[in-house]
Amino acid sequence: MTIKFGTDGWRAVISETFTFSNLRLVAQAIADFIREENSSSPGVIIGFDTRFLSDRYAAEVARVMAANQIETWLARADTPTPAISYAIIDKKATAGVMITASHNPPRYNGVKLKASYGGSASPHQSKRVERLLEQNLAEARGPNLMGLEEALNQGIVHKFDPTWAYYQHLANLVDLDCISSGELRVVADGMYGSGRGIIGEVLARSRTHIHNIRHEMNPGFGGIHPEPIDKYLGLLSSTIQGGHWDVGLATDGDADRIGAVDKFGNFVDPHRIFALVLHYLLEKRQWRGKIVRTVSTTRMIDRIAQAYNLPVIETPVGFNHIADHMLTDDVVMGGEESGGMSIQGHIPEGDGILMGLLLLEVMAYYRKPLHQLVEELLEKFGPAQYARTDIRLSRPVAKKQMVDLLLTSAPREIAGVALEDIQSTDGVKYYLADGSWLLIRPSGTEPVLRVYAEAPNDGRVAALLKFGEEIAQKA
Repeated sequence: MTIKFGTDGWRAVISETFTFSNLRLVAQAIADFIREENSSSPGVIIGFDTRFLSDRYAAEVARVMAANQIETWLARADTPTPAISYAIIDKKATAGVMITASHNPPRYNGVKLKASYGGSASPHQSKRVERLLEQNLAEARGPNLMGLEEALNQGIVHKFDPTWAYYQHLANLVDLDCISSGELRVVADGMYGSGRGIIGEVLARSRTHIHNIRHEMNPGFGGIHPEPIDKYLGLLSSTIQGGHWDVGLATDGDADRIGAVDKFGNFVDPHRIFALVLHYLLEKRQWRGKIVRTVSTTRMIDRIAQAYNLPVIETPVGFNHIADHMLTDDVVMGGEESGGMSIQGHIPEGDGILMGLLLLEVMAYYRKPLHQLVEELLEKFGPAQYARTDIRLSRPVAKKQMVDLLLTSAPREIAGVALEDIQSTDGVKYYLADGSWLLIRPSGTEPVLRVYAEAPNDGRVAALLKFGEEIAQKA
């Protein structure tokens, strides 16, 4: 059996690799890791999303932790990942375990491992868990188990609601009075995930009018991927248009990502949400510091930072790279194109709930609809159109080999525009003279090229993506 942790834990298909027996083995390795981290008073927070058996899986992890004499706080109900991560800080725990496969299809489940600082475990920490798992298997050491009722009776496991401390923390980061003054009409799309109903609960005492959709318990997510991208937000768009609502906010399966829809039903992607919130923090709150974005995120961020004479740090894809800087640098905001974003004063963790609230604050403060704010943003810091495509290769290609090929065969121009610079932070990124860029990232696990492009107009984006496809044919 081979279980590997990715950038944010372990994910697998339910009943194939993600089984109770495998989960217990992983939980034992995590328990060993926790006891290495804190041998005197180890503690762990455990949460879960709305997926099939997630509550049962979480209880099983708690049984393993209890048998290893690790004080455990087990969420009473499905909870957003950011709330579980914040609970680690609030309870001063050693680590956290979130049972979720995030935005993946319903047939998947997974384990997100969180560190004592309230963000994803570092690659080094995840490797330690893998090594402990391998060691336990080599020694034929099975997991320690205690009955859940026994653990509850002994006070080793505590059932708790992590959301209240999280809500109080959000109230320190967001101006709830400002949002209330806007009296906005909001459709909150929980996408059947663990963020369902949360935005409405945070704003329950405000004058915001909230209409929840896809907030029922549905482990199959209505047959869609719980990912807040245009493809899966048709119901949100039609609801907005049919009811004359001001804005729609959608969170993914565990609510660490955000997507939005304006009053006309148009999708507002994370690039624009990131840029709108960043500009607001710099202009209205007058925050200063570094801005961190992943290599696949819009260059509007760079132009906003330049207007305020602030540095931008570019990282590989994955919020854990952003978290590294949030832990060590004075960072105003960090984010990535997939919708994971966080701000100064918060945990180093993507948070779709927080970003949705901040977007409402921006709308309420400027007294402008979202589509107008986007238009003004693009007029000042754009234009910027974006698209991504995944291209399957005919055969597996080593990531380093593909990167070397892309670097050595770099053209002088792409679609008639001169090449200005090349970066290889994660894959290969071509910067062009008109402000556009093309990023080609080989997958490290399958024969796929992920191709991202941003340009002043859709025609240029299409031309850049076509170049990426031509590269794929040569691979």
